[in-house]
Amino acid sequence: MISRLFRTPGLPQTGKENAATMLLLAASQMTPDALAGSLDTSLEGLSAAAAQQRLQEQGSNEIAAEKPSPWYMQLLHCFLDPFNLLLLGLAVISGVTGDWQSVAVMLSMVAISVSIRFWQEYRSGMAAEKLKSLVQTTATVLRRNEDDIPASLEIPMQEVVAGDVVLLSAGDMMPADIRLIASRDLFVSQAMLTGESLPVEKSDQPGSDRQRALEQPNLCFMGTNVISGTARALVIATGNRTYFGSLAKSITGRQVQTSFDKGVKRISWVLLRFVFALAPLVMFINGFSKGNWVEAMMFAVSVAVGMTPQMLSMIVTANLAKGALRMGKHKVVVKRLSSIQNFGAMDVLCTDKTGTLTQDKIILHNHFNTQGDEDPDVLKYAYLNSAHQTGLKNLLDVAVLEEIHKSEQGRELFATLSAFRKIDELPFDFVRRRMSVIVEDGGGRHTLICKGAVEEMLAISTQASIDGKLVALDKPMRDQFRKLTRDHNEDGFRVLIVAYRELQSAQSTYTKDDECNLIVKGFLTFLDPPKESARYAIPALIHHGVDVKILTGDNAIVTRRICDEVGLTVEKVLLGRDIEQMSDVELQEAAHITQVFAKVSPLQKSRIIAALKARGHTVGFLGDGINDAPALREADVGMSVDTAVDIAKESADIILLEKSLMVLVDGIIEGRIIFANIIKYMKMALSSNFGNVLSVVGASLLLPFLPMLPLQLLLQNLLYDISQLAIPFDRVDGEMLKKPRQWSARDIVRFMLCVGPVSSLFDYLTFAVLWFYFAANTVETQSLFHTGWFMAGLLTQTLIVHMIRTRHVPFVQSRASWPLLITTACVIAVGLWLPFSPLAPSLKFVQPPAGFMVFLLLVVVGYWGLTSLLKRLYIARFGTWL
Repeated sequence: MISRLFRTPGLPQTGKENAATMLLLAASQMTPDALAGSLDTSLEGLSAAAAQQRLQEQGSNEIAAEKPSPWYMQLLHCFLDPFNLLLLGLAVISGVTGDWQSVAVMLSMVAISVSIRFWQEYRSGMAAEKLKSLVQTTATVLRRNEDDIPASLEIPMQEVVAGDVVLLSAGDMMPADIRLIASRDLFVSQAMLTGESLPVEKSDQPGSDRQRALEQPNLCFMGTNVISGTARALVIATGNRTYFGSLAKSITGRQVQTSFDKGVKRISWVLLRFVFALAPLVMFINGFSKGNWVEAMMFAVSVAVGMTPQMLSMIVTANLAKGALRMGKHKVVVKRLSSIQNFGAMDVLCTDKTGTLTQDKIILHNHFNTQGDEDPDVLKYAYLNSAHQTGLKNLLDVAVLEEIHKSEQGRELFATLSAFRKIDELPFDFVRRRMSVIVEDGGGRHTLICKGAVEEMLAISTQASIDGKLVALDKPMRDQFRKLTRDHNEDGFRVLIVAYRELQSAQSTYTKDDECNLIVKGFLTFLDPPKESARYAIPALIHHGVDVKILTGDNAIVTRRICDEVGLTVEKVLLGRDIEQMSDVELQEAAHITQVFAKVSPLQKSRIIAALKARGHTVGFLGDGINDAPALREADVGMSVDTAVDIAKESADIILLEKSLMVLVDGIIEGRIIFANIIKYMKMALSSNFGNVLSVVGASLLLPFLPMLPLQLLLQNLLYDISQLAIPFDRVDGEMLKKPRQWSARDIVRFMLCVGPVSSLFDYLTFAVLWFYFAANTVETQSLFHTGWFMAGLLTQTLIVHMIRTRHVPFVQSRASWPLLITTACVIAVGLWLPFSPLAPSLKFVQPPAGFMVFLLLVVVGYWGLTSLLKRLYIARFGTWL
């Protein structure tokens, strides 16, 4: 029954949580053999052929909500934008009145916005998926070969099927819903499902049938991860049939909105409310004053279109997509587009030391006894410890294993170690900061061998081996060992203690309580050389206004030495034990002025980032270990590498295919370019729209006719929108890239109120000249008025693109990109050509007199001069322009 239900591809998803829970509870109460029989498998795993057949039957082990949307759903999403829906609604109104020309213009606006946004999203999505394929999350399974012999095999997590036997260790993601059949000190984080930050202990023993599925000690769930320990488990559900899959609609896709996301959304809805309030006002003013209500309604519709920044979503998406594509060329996988903008806003980067400031290639420098002499017995004990652990092998273990094989002394020693047999192990965790194995020699004697951080090892040791004799580990000797460690730390070496204990009674399993009364055998010193690129990246980050803070489990002395070598000034160091005693408020004050946080736990890393965010910082975190997952989730920008443990890759927003701080510098610059270009559009659109509102309302009150025909106003807005299509490809002035930028709705509104009236001032000047000088002041001569304002308005609106995009003198001190120059030049040319073109009669344009063309030139010069003056005054008053 269980086999059929869990492996049925068409199992209903709606309301599936109860069904999934019931089946999991049933599996938890069965014996491993009975469950394996129900799933048509064995406790030694599936054969390769059976696994392949099940994969075809069950489908890929993926949650549907996490798969990329098909292209037609992406296209629909692009349509379902508030501004596009408003334009479509206005087009319907125009169609009802028979104004098909206006309908064509509005549908053209929607088509341009949707097509460009869709193409950018689709193209960046395809590129991201291609890069994501380089970053695989894997699972280790037992599969039987052709000779029916089980062997461990690492496969992509998507290929795990029901009935597989999986092997778990620290750092692994649960590849599916599983039932434990063997475990050793297994602790699992279920925060993804329960929100509980503390890990829970799991075992292969069943719990009460009255417990909930999440409380069952022998069940683990897709989406959770191993904190410490090892286990073997039987897969009972995959993909959408998992407990996580049953909650997919409520869990997956729920992204935390950044301040930028919230700001854009807030501004968008403010503008929509503004449109809905002003358009009826314009309609009533013109309806009552002119008497033609149909014409007044159509003009109000055109005004509503003109006030709508319909290209906003397209500009934002095009900028982010362009950034993702450019970063992809540098082998940076962007999992969440909005995280690119957070790069630009980031003013604090928290990172681990190993592999970021250092080369990620640790070398075992020396192995010496308690007298300080090189001792092969110390290397022997270290090797037995590192070789026999099945948990997460870190770089220190790798260095020990490499040392035993590369030296002549090591190879001779290796030949003598085959007599030892592993009995049990006590895996590493970040609280004990040590790991132990229990081995049996040829005589049947059991020895516990432990290696770990110096202070943690001294706390459980009572004796030391000196000249083959056991000596009590008194205070002077402990102080001597601490001084020896400190001296090596100051030279840049990491130090571990190797200790052992002869166990009197042989048994098959041991616990952490057996890590006591140890005998210090000797010391291991490791060298982690600084990375050359860090010497250039640290100054570059600081130059761009990003403070670098080191969060490490290593000790403060080694970390400070590495920081000195790469040019990172360290004025204050905070230790994990001190953080433990601090309140959140105290930590906020301390974190702000501290450069190095040493000997910190995973939860303390998360607390530090939360404290920095509470101080108003935008925080990025770069990490690749299991201990980094909480911090990656807490950070505004979580960054990991393709070689990281599974949970780190899953928690990150950005995956680096190359672990280098220089890549982050590029990302920061890209984020700031994106932010600057989006803000350009926001300020251009809002200031121009605000000026148009002032002009339209005033003209509607003062003129006996409409200031511009609805079709002309729509055409003007269409041309203006086209002129801004190249903004995502525009250059950004260097000074805008030097410091992080935060989203500020107040700054945007202030800019709109200051700059918007300038264009309105020249609109009223144009009205006056057309009315008094060119006598366009009657219903019979209104076409000249419409033509004149169309040309003047389009020129000033297009010119403002170049005036606003830089704080410098446009075209002289700061030139726009060629795409933006071409689009604006083409729009100006079309705007000047239309009144003289064959299209003029159908658009109700007339050829303006030569004198008006001279006036247009004066308007452009005057607009340039007044805006330049305002720009200088604005910068002097507020210190910024964009």
